[in-house]
Amino acid sequence: MKATVIIPARMAATRFPGKPLSKILEKPMIQWVYEACSRATVDRVIVATDSFEIVEAVKSFGGEYHVTRDDHPNGTSRIAETAATIDSDIVINVQGDEPAIHPEDIEAVVTPLRANPALEMSTLAEPIQDPEDLFNPNVVKLVRNKAHHAMYFSRAPIPYVKHAGMHGPTFPTSPHITHYRHIGIYGYRRSFLLRYVAAEPCALEDIEGLEQLRALDMGASIYVGLARHASIGVDTPADLIKAERFLAASTNQHSTGTAEASPPPDVHISQIPKPPAGGLSQEEGDLS
Repeated sequence: MKATVIIPARMAATRFPGKPLSKILEKPMIQWVYEACSRATVDRVIVATDSFEIVEAVKSFGGEYHVTRDDHPNGTSRIAETAATIDSDIVINVQGDEPAIHPEDIEAVVTPLRANPALEMSTLAEPIQDPEDLFNPNVVKLVRNKAHHAMYFSRAPIPYVKHAGMHGPTFPTSPHITHYRHIGIYGYRRSFLLRYVAAEPCALEDIEGLEQLRALDMGASIYVGLARHASIGVDTPADLIKAERFLAASTNQHSTGTAEASPPPDVHISQIPKPPAGGLSQEEGDLS
């Protein structure tokens, strides 16, 4: 079963123009993302872009690219255009501003789709540790069932803990539930991705501003695994400094042989420093 990572990237992002080519430790960010994806157990990695500047950068490090239209409303639409041109059973959408994405987390999205033909999509989450994140509408929350399938995604604090009140700033606790933060990496059955982008947005998608609610409205089964590694997204120029420190530390660990062993699945990794207050979540990233 073939799996392809498609990385949507463009130069005209509103909040950070030229972001994919911003340098981190002397390499453009898109190269960090591409190389991380290439270390995962997938068949191909393709950058989907309408920018010839990005094309030239991808050529310079020997990567594969596909030139798309310049009128896509979002990254999902852009990767679907590329997906329609390739022979691949599974398509993984990795955002172009995730230079520290770990190959094992990409594989954690691919594996459920390979193992269960009934799944249309897969994604990742991590337990929320900070009560501010639970009440922050820019941090997308989700609820999954016992089979680890998504039941709902929301900007609201879900699930509501009745006895705790859920008014903040204290963290509502219950021995029966964990609050999860959604991580914006998606795996799709290629056939479902093409149906998804052809479907009209649903009311809940418009209300919450979350594309994945369209998939649930269509009746899709979305598997939600837990991320095994810390990462960092780059939304602003200030985030480049955090990403550089993060990647420098990671590179030094590997070069000295001191990197810690990966934890078992479904174990939370302490979050790295958060982006500035009021920053948008990946769900709202201007990445298409």
